[in-house]
Amino acid sequence: MTAVVFGIAIAAGALAALWPWLTPRAQRWPAEPASARDDVARAVSSLRDLQFAEAAGTIDGADAARLRGILERGAFSAAPEPVRGRAPIRTLGIAALLLGIAAALVAQSLPQAAGDRAPGEPITGSLPAVGPTTAELEARSKAAPKDVPTLLALADAYRQDGRTTDAVTAYRSVLGIDPSSVSALNGLALILTQAGQPDAAMIAVDRVLVLRPKDPDGLFLKGLLLYKKEDWRGAVAIWTVYLDVGEFHPAAPMVRPLYEDARRKAGP
Repeated sequence: MTAVVFGIAIAAGALAALWPWLTPRAQRWPAEPASARDDVARAVSSLRDLQFAEAAGTIDGADAARLRGILERGAFSAAPEPVRGRAPIRTLGIAALLLGIAAALVAQSLPQAAGDRAPGEPITGSLPAVGPTTAELEARSKAAPKDVPTLLALADAYRQDGRTTDAVTAYRSVLGIDPSSVSALNGLALILTQAGQPDAAMIAVDRVLVLRPKDPDGLFLKGLLLYKKEDWRGAVAIWTVYLDVGEFHPAAPMVRPLYEDARRKAGP
């Protein structure tokens, strides 16, 4: 029986691989397209860079809102599927072999997997969903008001929506449950920095650095606050550590020129 299944799988794989030869087209075999996951990762990184630029005051608020909308839409925009032409013979042969083997393995293992699953559970699972909306997070937080991850996600969503007061309330709710939440302290410090409240932001940042002395977000914000106060030596001292531990932090490209400027102004 296994041999029959394997033979059928090989035949099906060969037919699938040879299908481009049955419908030839003039276009060249395209290079493998970039993964949609890469596009989302780049957009998320860009959004975070945008937040730090807002905190540093290097971008106008209206421009930041416009760019945020573009990045959020672009993260999930489906790219047009490329038209495929005929594949090279070597590719067809490898594809036929791999498809046949894969089909045989699935035919053998699928009944076992189906037998182990819980009643009513899909055999193949479900596709991951896009992140919850702000309204969904609000509903979850009402149902579980002490769920710290949900409250943090809600606070971040409020901040991205420009609902500063709600974001502060959510971060403070987290700190009421866990006073040592570095994520909540950093989020609160970022909002206070953007709101022009450096003293309050510094209190939150100092608490972060007591809990985690080499936290890149905390070091970035403290250096930025000192730079804005024209405490050049203090900014240099903090950013020296930051650039050592946060080499790949999203704000590092923005910090480097500010760091050199602070060094010049600090003098020998």
